[in-house]
Amino acid sequence: MQNRRDFLKQASFLLAGSIAVPSVLSSCGGGKAATAKKNIGLQLYSLREMVKDDGIQKVVETVGKMGYKTVELAGYADGKLYNMAPTEFKKLLDDNGLRCTSSHLSTSYTKETEAEAFLYWDKAIEAHNVLGAKYLIQPWLTVGEATPMDELKMYCDYFSLVGQKTAAASIAFGYHNHAHEFQKIDGKPILDIMLDTVSANHVLFELDVYWCIKGGADPVAYLKERSSQIRVIHIKDEKEIGASGEINFQPIFEQMKANNIKDWYVEVEKYTNNNPVESVQQSYDYLAAADYVY
Repeated sequence: MQNRRDFLKQASFLLAGSIAVPSVLSSCGGGKAATAKKNIGLQLYSLREMVKDDGIQKVVETVGKMGYKTVELAGYADGKLYNMAPTEFKKLLDDNGLRCTSSHLSTSYTKETEAEAFLYWDKAIEAHNVLGAKYLIQPWLTVGEATPMDELKMYCDYFSLVGQKTAAASIAFGYHNHAHEFQKIDGKPILDIMLDTVSANHVLFELDVYWCIKGGADPVAYLKERSSQIRVIHIKDEKEIGASGEINFQPIFEQMKANNIKDWYVEVEKYTNNNPVESVQQSYDYLAAADYVY
């Protein structure tokens, strides 16, 4: 099974930018009546093998029946979403009571290929505007403690420029962390350098709470200290949400609510019984039953 980094490389994902968060109509998800008010979203990467084996239509139909309200995509390429035209994909979501509010996507970037990269974003913005997406999220950046500071700042400047471009189309650009962004350069965590270097008006951050903890950091502290920049959240565990017993999600959700964070997504990358659908449903049920989840 592919890990996330290999998947992103294969799908040619690698960079992104905006923070002008538009208003969005309330979702009409196919959830259970008792949890209808809970805005539980799903990163569709959680069902990547099902996408490959059964197709995106079956995946969307399945997710729509689970109770999730929104989805975050991981399948954009060349103007299409999971190989579907944007209008066709939007209809598929609508028919199953789902909204796409966010998408993970990226393209390679160097100073020499900057013009080509910006053309990529123009096309991506056009496709995601059809869906009414609020966020375009850069899901990965290959950096570490050996990365030269000038190189990291180059990417931050690039993200800021992309963010200006997406903001002009009323879509926010953000960056999603893994654990390696908590490595340090010159004694400072890479994520902190990024937070301090990007244009705060044009780049938001999607905090993956699991990878934050794995990186040795406290997601609640980041939510408190960086409340204006961290506006989207990945709720993640070792496998199914709540299954490990190692993550106390209650203070995370309490701080998210205090910060007025509207959009967050479950992501499941490993499965106890090697059954992704069962694991994704179990994650939904755990959160739907938790009093602190909103």
